Amino acid sequence: MTTDTVIKEIAFEFTVGGKVCRIGGIAKGSGMIHPNMATMLVFVTTDCNIAPQMLQKALSEDVKHSFNMVSVDGDTSTNDMVSVMANGLAGNEEIVCENADYKVFCQALAAVTQYLCRKIAGDGEGATKLLECKVDGGKDESTAKVVAKSVICSSLVKAAMFGSDANWGRVLCAIGYSGADVDVNKVDVSFRSAKGEISVCKDGAGVPFSEEKAKEILLEKEIEILVSLHSGNGVATAWGCDLTYDYVKINGDYRT
Repeated sequence: MTTDTVIKEIAFEFTVGGKVCRIGGIAKGSGMIHPNMATMLVFVTTDCNIAPQMLQKALSEDVKHSFNMVSVDGDTSTNDMVSVMANGLAGNEEIVCENADYKVFCQALAAVTQYLCRKIAGDGEGATKLLECKVDGGKDESTAKVVAKSVICSSLVKAAMFGSDANWGRVLCAIGYSGADVDVNKVDVSFRSAKGEISVCKDGAGVPFSEEKAKEILLEKEIEILVSLHSGNGVATAWGCDLTYDYVKINGDYRT
């Protein structure tokens, strides 16, 4: 597991065409996580009967919204790998086209991959918090994805989250340099966790909020950074982690 601190695994059952199918996944990844190339190994297996070309199509589409939306430290590696294998033993009618059964399979695959994404991000080297940036109102999906990824990749945002600092200016800064087509005067930002939600920015400007309440929210282990662009219907989610003293220590002491 190298610097991984927790085992990342998931398995469950789902139904396709009246037949019970099973799907499961395991992952390794903690540092140098910034797909498309990352020190990340993911293996997904299923007994669903699905044609190879449809299985490839499902995975290729899925990674655009799952593993390619994860970043721990912005560094890449040559060990990036995600594989999916299906043996067909569930006995369902073979999925050979984009029908209702294919959609059910894609939903099951997404449940596995997004769970593993959260586990990988939350177990980033030295991390104490999982960050999930949810963007809505993008001009299109591509715009929302660029914004979400830019926010969770920002070292200043990551450091602020480590310090439980509701620094909305760093979020806007990350949106600004992302290169996305965004009207900053329409941007809203809020933070949410198990302790509640607090709005910190409206129409591109700060709004009065309780620093004490904000800190209480940001002290939690899982933080949502909510960004509304108010420019369309594009939505996206990206996963990352905070930047801590331990990240520097781990990588400062590390030797190959």
